[in-house]
Amino acid sequence: MTYFVYILECADHTLYIGSTNDLERRLHAHNELKSGARYTKSRRPVTLKYSEVFKSRGTALSRESVLKKLTRQEKMNLIRPLQ
Repeated sequence: MTYFVYILECADHTLYIGSTNDLERRLHAHNELKSGARYTKSRRPVTLKYSEVFKSRGTALSRESVLKKLTRQEKMNLIRPLQ
């Protein structure tokens, strides 16, 4: 199975980092459903700015943890090439 770690930019320009095994379904949930993350519900719409692919859930969760510890500037440096 494939796992993703992703960075979203919310409507208020804050960043959200998460992981999933179905990126399209999760993006839909963040933008449309009550099951989206509590943080993003009040900051819709959200836009996918960055993602990475992993072969195991554990590796994806470890990378998610690393990304969450980065400063905003470091996160923006990851996103910039996609903008």
